[in-house]
Amino acid sequence: MSNFSKEALQESARRNLWMHFTRMSGGGENEIPMIVRGEGQYVFDQNGKRYLDGLSGLFTSQIGHGRTELAEAAARQASQLAYFPVWSYAHPMAVELADRLAGLTPGDCNRIFFTTGGSEAVESAWKLARQYFRVTGQPDRLKVISRDIAYHGATMGALSITGLADIKTPFEPLVPGAIHVPNTNFYRAKYFADDIDAFGMWAADAIEQAILIEGPDTVAAVFLEPVQNAGGCFPPPPGYFQRVREICDRYGVLLVSDEVICAFGRLGHWFGAERYDYRPDMVTMAKGLTSGYSPLGALAVSDRLVEPFLNGASFLHGITFAGHPVSAAVALANIDVFEKEGILENVQKNEPLFRASLETLNDLPIVGDVRGAGYFYGIELVKNKDTRETFDDDEAERLLRGFLSGALYDAGLICRADDRGDPVVQLAPPLTCGPEEFELMTSVLRKVLTEAWKQI
Repeated sequence: MSNFSKEALQESARRNLWMHFTRMSGGGENEIPMIVRGEGQYVFDQNGKRYLDGLSGLFTSQIGHGRTELAEAAARQASQLAYFPVWSYAHPMAVELADRLAGLTPGDCNRIFFTTGGSEAVESAWKLARQYFRVTGQPDRLKVISRDIAYHGATMGALSITGLADIKTPFEPLVPGAIHVPNTNFYRAKYFADDIDAFGMWAADAIEQAILIEGPDTVAAVFLEPVQNAGGCFPPPPGYFQRVREICDRYGVLLVSDEVICAFGRLGHWFGAERYDYRPDMVTMAKGLTSGYSPLGALAVSDRLVEPFLNGASFLHGITFAGHPVSAAVALANIDVFEKEGILENVQKNEPLFRASLETLNDLPIVGDVRGAGYFYGIELVKNKDTRETFDDDEAERLLRGFLSGALYDAGLICRADDRGDPVVQLAPPLTCGPEEFELMTSVLRKVLTEAWKQI
């Protein structure tokens, strides 16, 4: 607990804390949201008000808040070995967690390279792809392909892979060699808008076209999320990933499944690649790996990519806190909870109820599309339901930041009102939620979105 008073916390936050992806000019005299406690699916602010955590913090708190078994696992490990690196050494928690993850990851991604978060996992994947091709005699394979609007992280390499121009421009020039192709937003499809199967093939084939344009011998990897987050939860059309896998195999390109958000039950499976039945060469993960109880990320790598590094080459990359003993112990305890409490089964059982609850909002004139999978949904907002006309930049600013973000929070629901792409509200509640929480989310959304429409 903080030793600061409520007033001192607010004053110090304005003076000293630099919040991420946050406009510092927006503070002023308004109270900064100060979350001080979590319990199950809910969090509480410094005034004692309760909020349903409809975003799992940031797509992270899979098993909910206040789980003492994870805190106790951290305390036990910290008292025994609080820190030691995995540079030329090992410690039991990193070994045990790597073994556990190797048994869960799709395909033959059996070698685990630890990081401290998702951006670092993506960065590590690109670096590994480059060095792999260099040591196997293909040094020109440097480029990567990802999708428009997709977010893959904020470090310089991961940001280059990211397909969001607005957050990239201030940091240019970025790492060269990142190519972007269309995403799988079927609601906004310009081609095959009446045939989702054909649309999926078109979107996958755009990856092949990009490989051919760039030159197959210059492309190292394709980075794809199972369900794309930015833009509002774009699921893959039927057959999309199977076609992408065929294309990658045809041209010797690696397929990286970026599962920083989608792994650990978010889509009802350990990994999204399992749900959509495709075989990646690498898998990035973080967030739900520890349910947020301690920072940790990882890159799972196919056996064949490891082979050159078993014969003399070293992967010249490392992170001080990667594979941290306390974080690894927490991750193991988190996986234990998943298995003991049937967390994946809970998502699979309740996904149809969650979707059906959100789809009742389709009668609102501001709701254009409800999409997603598992416990991961986006609601796209429109000016005109019939024509699918979206909001211009000024309108989106007034709608999202001028009204919706504050109104949803005031109504006791934490979620994300976002316009990376077209305006959406995103929901990704803890995987322990059920019908009671679905009803609460939908009730709040109906009330707030109805009021939003009146203000347009």
